[in-house]
Amino acid sequence: MSISELSSGSARASESGTASYRLVIHGGAGTILKENMTPEKEQAYRAKLEEALKAGQAVLADGGAALDAVTAAIHIMEDSPLFNAGKGAVFTHEGRNEMDASIMDGRDLNAGAVAGVTRIKNPIDLAREVMENSRHVMLAGGGAEEFAVERGMDLVNPDYFRTQRRWDQLQNALKKGELSLDHTEEDFDVIEGVDPEDPDHKFGTVGAVALDVHGNLAAGTSTGGMTNKRYNRIGDSPVIGAGTYADNNSCGVSATGHGEFFIRATVARSICALMEYKGLSLQDAADEIIMKKLVKMGGEGGIIALDHAGNISMTFNTPGMYRGYITGEGKPAVHIYKN
Repeated sequence: MSISELSSGSARASESGTASYRLVIHGGAGTILKENMTPEKEQAYRAKLEEALKAGQAVLADGGAALDAVTAAIHIMEDSPLFNAGKGAVFTHEGRNEMDASIMDGRDLNAGAVAGVTRIKNPIDLAREVMENSRHVMLAGGGAEEFAVERGMDLVNPDYFRTQRRWDQLQNALKKGELSLDHTEEDFDVIEGVDPEDPDHKFGTVGAVALDVHGNLAAGTSTGGMTNKRYNRIGDSPVIGAGTYADNNSCGVSATGHGEFFIRATVARSICALMEYKGLSLQDAADEIIMKKLVKMGGEGGIIALDHAGNISMTFNTPGMYRGYITGEGKPAVHIYKN
């Protein structure tokens, strides 16, 4: 097996014969530059990504399902304040934490998603409850939390999600917002996007895609959305086909980036569709959407993906993306920067 990091921000993995289990994860993409990263901060991200990979690997090594591996890996990242999901979720304009998540099973195209939840410790768990124990695909806000209670899930105090770092980011964004009454498209990333004072300038969504020993794919994504977002804005993460998609016949994808563009380009499904209908390889399909279509539209971000043969793609059009993969009994491989 060989893996090579490409200057385009892609990663390829291939192996002849039948693939063993695979897991690939991301913790967000953006302007992530080594010169802005202290050694301590870099090590913290690397350690947490490795922990997430090992959590998923433990499931897969025991013959567990891809869905369980995806859930286990995302739990680790949702529970960490490093990432914009769960515990590390950013604040809305009103000072709330509103989280979205989705998950999809490649065996039967079953999927579940939640949007705008404020009291769910691990939103990926509620997305899975929606998939497995409801007639619906997406639930939002109070209704989603009512369903969570009916399913026996505990609600947490919203204060659980409050971190000083994220609160300070909101205050910085609000100060920037006071400079303009009319938000132009040029202002969008500064006013309603990631923290303008954050040198990482990143989209911190987390996600995972797994291929289990039974040949099944699954993908999941979780996010806190955008700093200073308003009007109950929802991005691509809970939208099946935009931020998440999985089909055993093609691939599994989890996305991170400027959600409005990922929705408009139906990024996750488009990559799988190019494989299914045009016969493109996973990497060629990912490059077509992330490096060409999104760039032409002005969208920033990236994806992680696995196909049914075990090929891996980690493709992004930003300076960096927190990402990693593990294959079989191998050691976790973690990357942050483009090269």
